[in-house]
Amino acid sequence: MLCSLSTKLGDTELAEIGALEEELGVTMLAFNCHPVDPAPVDDRQLTSIKDLEGKLGVSPVAVIH
Repeated sequence: MLCSLSTKLGDTELAEIGALEEELGVTMLAFNCHPVDPAPVDDRQLTSIKDLEGKLGVSPVAVIH
């Protein structure tokens, strides 16, 4: 399972999240999760993925599609 920040929330969903944030006094993040299988990678590929991760400041994940 891989989760990412939800980017397609409508006004209604955003308002509901905002109301709960205000009620609880916290900042909330919304995620969507997707069933995925990790791709097998060799040491060279893993090094390339880690290099890109360091360069971009994100976490790239190799998956089977």
